[in-house]
Amino acid sequence: MSLVNRRPLQALAIGIAAVATLGVAVPTMAQAVVVRSTGPSAAAYPMGRKLPANTSVTLKAGDHVTVLDKAGTRVLSGPGTFAMNGAVNRDAGGGTALASLMARSGGARTRTGAVRGAPGEGPVAPPAPESIWYVDVSKGGNYCIADPAQVILWRPNRDADGAGKLAALDGAMADVAWRAGNALKLWPGASVPVTDGQTYKFVNPVGQTVQITTKVLTAIPEDPLDVADLLADRGCTAQLGLIANVASN
Repeated sequence: MSLVNRRPLQALAIGIAAVATLGVAVPTMAQAVVVRSTGPSAAAYPMGRKLPANTSVTLKAGDHVTVLDKAGTRVLSGPGTFAMNGAVNRDAGGGTALASLMARSGGARTRTGAVRGAPGEGPVAPPAPESIWYVDVSKGGNYCIADPAQVILWRPNRDADGAGKLAALDGAMADVAWRAGNALKLWPGASVPVTDGQTYKFVNPVGQTVQITTKVLTAIPEDPLDVADLLADRGCTAQLGLIANVASN
């Protein structure tokens, strides 16, 4: 066979090899994602670990691993072995709470009002943000952003007026102020634009200074498991932790 005739065959062989290599590189879709982990096996099942279909999770006494799968969230408590096959039923209430927590509309709300405690206790802040798309200014780390124009800053204590300062590493800076009874504040995007991969400092005069790195998402999946999968890929662990708050056994 001549060199000219061999070239198409060589090109075909290279193309097949490239496709095969690409197939190996494609990640396996997760059957479940770990959203919280405590106990002796926490290192083996860290937050953000993806568990493929039909994987068995073996836990020791004292282990508590919260996973999100297609059916919702659940807590696996050791000792025991648990199959990741989606066969466990969940109650409808947990699914509704999860859908509310992960709804993109949460990123655009700035509702006011306080959650009231027992008589005489006054307003009580919720223990955690009501939406995974809120940025908790009391914590640092990566935050995945659904809409850069509608980022909500959330504070854990809403019983009095509050203030802080948001600053980007490029020198952009803006004051942030909350009225008593309100935990939410729109990110001052006109002064401090939200950009992918940018790190900001939030300076709280009565608390610790934290660093917040924004990870702007170009598309948001509809399925909660796919959202958790994306959060895990981008290292947005604070948001994964919120998903664990609606877990059921």
